[in-house]
Amino acid sequence: MAPAQNAAATATRRSPLALAVLALLAYKPLHPYGVQRLLKEWGKEKVVNVGQRASLYKTMERLTAAGLIAVRETERDQQYPERTVYELTDAGRAAARAWVDDIVRAPKPEYPEFPAALSFAMLLEPEAVLAAMRERRSVLEKALEKAKQDIADAQQYGLPKVTLLDDEYLLAVTEAELRWIEGVVAELESGDLTWSLELLQPFDEASEGEGEEDAADAP
Repeated sequence: MAPAQNAAATATRRSPLALAVLALLAYKPLHPYGVQRLLKEWGKEKVVNVGQRASLYKTMERLTAAGLIAVRETERDQQYPERTVYELTDAGRAAARAWVDDIVRAPKPEYPEFPAALSFAMLLEPEAVLAAMRERRSVLEKALEKAKQDIADAQQYGLPKVTLLDDEYLLAVTEAELRWIEGVVAELESGDLTWSLELLQPFDEASEGEGEEDAADAP
């Protein structure tokens, strides 16, 4: 990759959708609708948000400006509006490979909503958290069955295992989360896990005291 191309690739904001675009264009030139259709057909909507066409267009414009993809041609058909077909550049191919390698190699902090909500679960009463956890457990049980069925269906087509790694990972994560939630539900049902404002207040007062001591020690 030329130095200018390398700088453009490095400066380009990496995202699951941007990576998906580069990967699909490595497969063949596509217009944005073709990218969206393939992501859904290949079941990649589980790992890439393709619901908003506007986000896809913005991502492809950004990748074009960075020199990672380029306009190949504009299709004209009386039945459809003009469609711009994009292709992968050499810089884009190198960037896609580098992104995959870096993401797989080095875990980075991610900030999903569920752990954030758990960190402030005390805002709800134990009964409310229990009801919410039971509902999440039900949703995960259905998702787990579907994930298993999707993998079984894919295996019937003789797809290579490497194409199912994301499905297997999501299956393992779902199984682990479901086991954890079942444990929390059991603790809530038994009363081993409970809280109230009265129970939390001493910890709050202790933390305020520590803050005052730190302020007093400050120069």
